[in-house]
Amino acid sequence: MSEDPLGPLMAQCRARIETVLDASLPAADTSPERLHAAMRYAVLGSGKRVRPILAYAAARATGVSWERVDAAAAALELIHASSLVHDDLPSLDDDDLRRGRPTCHKAFDEATALLAGDALQTLAFEVLATDPHNPPAARVAMVARLAQAAGAGGMLGGQVLDLASEGRQLDLDALKNLHQHKTGALIRAAVAMAAIAADTPPHGQAADQDPAQAQARAAAMDHYAACIGLAFQVQDDLLDVEGDTAVIGKTSGADAAHHKATYPSLLGVEAAHAAARALVDSALAALRDFGAGADPLRWIADYIIARDR
Repeated sequence: MSEDPLGPLMAQCRARIETVLDASLPAADTSPERLHAAMRYAVLGSGKRVRPILAYAAARATGVSWERVDAAAAALELIHASSLVHDDLPSLDDDDLRRGRPTCHKAFDEATALLAGDALQTLAFEVLATDPHNPPAARVAMVARLAQAAGAGGMLGGQVLDLASEGRQLDLDALKNLHQHKTGALIRAAVAMAAIAADTPPHGQAADQDPAQAQARAAAMDHYAACIGLAFQVQDDLLDVEGDTAVIGKTSGADAAHHKATYPSLLGVEAAHAAARALVDSALAALRDFGAGADPLRWIADYIIARDR
């Protein structure tokens, strides 16, 4: 049996993003120490790092060096970690376990966790805005793209839709819209930010293809990202039903406890698996005109629905 090609790549990407995140975060022993310790606790040493890995894979597909997406990868993970800290608070999901250990407000306290989440958000945009590896045009475009993905029209809007859905029976279109915002927005941004780097080369270098080609490439990659973003959430819904708390790193059955609409509750488990597979197949079809450089994106698409955590 041939070795899984995605494993070494994911390990390489995870090691890289851990280094970038560690350098981006304030040191735990600098004032205010408790806030900085909570920020580092929420971000470092755990997590799937799907969004940074996607950014690096998309960079490879478009011929961009990884150092040009380091800041984007870090910013995406900082925003994601912020959303998890806030999601776990008593005023929202009131969860005790995240990534196999106590949630931030359990490890510290509710007020510190709230402020740490806020600080991670602002740090994400600082990291992007001060990135020395991209020209100003790329930095501005990436800041705008991440703000759109994280704000009311993206992840945060999706979280509001999620809260409003508790105890209600949503139809498939409404559930899809919820997940496209809450989970899919940052995943789409990960791919889009690599495309921005590809379309705004460093000063003094010419663009590698004409605007029409770049637009077609970006559209294909966005379709890919939209499909795997939704597939990721379908798989998360399935893991909440089928997963083991010790493996998935958070309390299984939480969706049912909160009376949340999910793909398994709406479609049934078997049909939810089929829906996830169909989304991945559509994502792969979008990459048909890409060469071997896009293979990591193809591997990630299959990983999305094969993962057990």
